[in-house]
Amino acid sequence: MKKFFIILSVVIGLYFILLKPIDFSWLPFVNQETQSVITKEIEMIEIDVSSVSTAIIPESRKDLKADLDGKGKVMVKRHGDTVEVSVKRKWKWFDWFFFKDKAKLNIYIPEDYDRDMVINLGSGNVKFSGHSKTKPMKLEELILDIGSGNVELKNLSVQHFKHNGSSGNVNIDSLTTKTGSFDISSGSLHVKNYIGAIKAELSSGNLYVQMDKLIDSVDIKVSSGTVDLNLPTNADFTLNGKTSSGNIICDFPITSKKLSNNHISGTHGSGKHHINLTVSSGNIHIY
Repeated sequence: MKKFFIILSVVIGLYFILLKPIDFSWLPFVNQETQSVITKEIEMIEIDVSSVSTAIIPESRKDLKADLDGKGKVMVKRHGDTVEVSVKRKWKWFDWFFFKDKAKLNIYIPEDYDRDMVINLGSGNVKFSGHSKTKPMKLEELILDIGSGNVELKNLSVQHFKHNGSSGNVNIDSLTTKTGSFDISSGSLHVKNYIGAIKAELSSGNLYVQMDKLIDSVDIKVSSGTVDLNLPTNADFTLNGKTSSGNIICDFPITSKKLSNNHISGTHGSGKHHINLTVSSGNIHIY
């Protein structure tokens, strides 16, 4: 057994010496750029993370700080009016075989930052939350671009929200926005306590939206998937739905109702806001 460990140590040593120089950048005593002052000139915070569990934490502070617990290298850089946060993690077969490293990244941002933010998630997990529903984090624009992974957003007030998802799962609780755009290739999107306009395209997957108030239009297109739209009982809307191969079910009592094999229309209340639904193959349920 002792001889086995000696041979294993020699093999590992030769691997690092001959094939790959050892990267010490992940060690705590190696200097890394992990902070940046957030001035009024900063218009965007861009976060690019993958294979790491990330928490974005608003605090009473003047700078952005990133702390990584685990293997990897975190960098905070300023380019003009943009501050970029990124993580590099170099995995080899040795790491996967001997270690189960679950890196955690905490990004602390000023709670009064109110401009733009972009979150690019290749894989992993991201959590971003304001203090409370009555004291949300306020931004001008929030762009969420997901390759795969899981995202949790909570207590946010955003003028313009954009979500592009290839796959993965997104849970949003308490989001107020002027415009909300959701483009999902596959995956699951679950939204509750939502206020704002909705424009959504679902290629394949599941979309659930529960709205606290209906204050603007809703436009949803489904290629293949399921949409559940939960509206307040006093919602005023005009419904116009079309299907090729699928179903649109509306539990609201609607007037001027027109129903055929592939079309449904009518109004509820004053009919102020338009709800346009198009289904190729799938189901939409309004209740």
